[in-house]
Parts: sequence; C-alpha cells; structure tokens
Amino acid sequence: MGGERNKVFTLAEVSQHNNAKDCWLVIHGKVYNVTKFLEDHPGGDEVLLSSTGKDATNDFEDIGHSTSAVAMMDEFYVGDIDTSTIPSKVKYTPPKQPHYNQDKTPEFIIRILQFLVPLFILGLAVGIRFYTKST
Repeated sequence: MGGERNKVFTLAEVSQHNNAKDCWLVIHGKVYNVTKFLEDHPGGDEVLLSSTGKDATNDFEDIGHSTSAVAMMDEFYVGDIDTSTIPSKVKYTPPKQPHYNQDKTPEFIIRILQFLVPLFILGLAVGIRFYTKST
C-alpha cells in the first residue's frame, strides 16, 4: 500500500453503481463498494441502495453507526470522491441573519404559551373544584 495513489472518482462515475449487483456509496469523501455487504447490512439493502448517486454522509451519520461498523468500512473502500463534482446544498449560512432571529421570537412565545396555558387550565380546574366543594 505504501506508494499507491488513491483512485479519485467523480460523482457521475459513482452514480452508475446504483443497483443490487453493483452498489457504491460516498461517505466522508470516500467511495465504498458495498455490493458484497448488501445482504449483511443490518438496516437492509434498500437503505444502502437509496443512498447511491449522492453524498451519503448525512444518511450514514443520522443512523449513528457503531465504531465497529465504521472500522468495517475499510474493507469496502475503493477510492476517493472528487468533491468538486458533488453539488453543494445547505453548506452556506443564509446571508440575512436578522430574518433568522425574527423566526425565533414566535417560537419563544409559543413555548411560553405551551407552558402557561396548561398551568392556567389546571389552576382553573382546582379553583372550580375548591369553590364547588365548599358550597
């Protein structure tokens, strides 16, 4: 392995490997041929097949794989992805920060109401019960 250069694939090349007989995934900038692992994948083969043709890093991270699962990936590694071929989606923060803060205000008010309204109803119920008991 010493002087070997890693093969670099474009997303278009990796996207061609998108079926049960030939399945490649892009995770953390690396390309994995998981065809042999499809049958053994605990989450089923459909999950892997649905992650082909794109950067599957978020899919992989969202599930929360164990360290042994991560270590296991080395045997399926075939090369690296040319990151310039992956369309960037939500990597940039929105330029208008005040708009983001405006969204926070109603959410804050809603949370207060979610707390206060049940308290008010509870207080009302206790009050009604207290007054109806004493008369």
